[in-house]
Amino acid sequence: MTAVCGEPDDTAWADLLFAWTVCKHVTSNAIVLAKGRRTIGIGAGQMSRVDAVRIAVDKAREHGHDLARAALASDAFFPFADGPRLALEAGVRTIIQPGGAKRDDEVIEAVRAARAAMVFTGRRHFRH
Repeated sequence: MTAVCGEPDDTAWADLLFAWTVCKHVTSNAIVLAKGRRTIGIGAGQMSRVDAVRIAVDKAREHGHDLARAALASDAFFPFADGPRLALEAGVRTIIQPGGAKRDDEVIEAVRAARAAMVFTGRRHFRH
């Protein structure tokens, strides 16, 4: 795993690794939000990764979770920066994903602009 922008602190790493583990067991396109090593939102089974992010964020809010400093795990790369931007605007501060998209540079820039951190795993969970 490689931090491609920012450097998660110990608490963020714990949440990232927890979210990544949960994400492995969720149907693709899986987005898992975690905070305090607890799952606070899941979006899955969508054609669009940004829709999966939107569902995860909405579910977390619906259940009264604070998204400030939450972690996000994605089972596959983000093809565009729109999904990460949506999560970052909601309060997510760390993201873990496989990387490997043609537009990784745009995604990295969006995360960097938000002063957040992102980790590439180099491995997909993609589960159907």
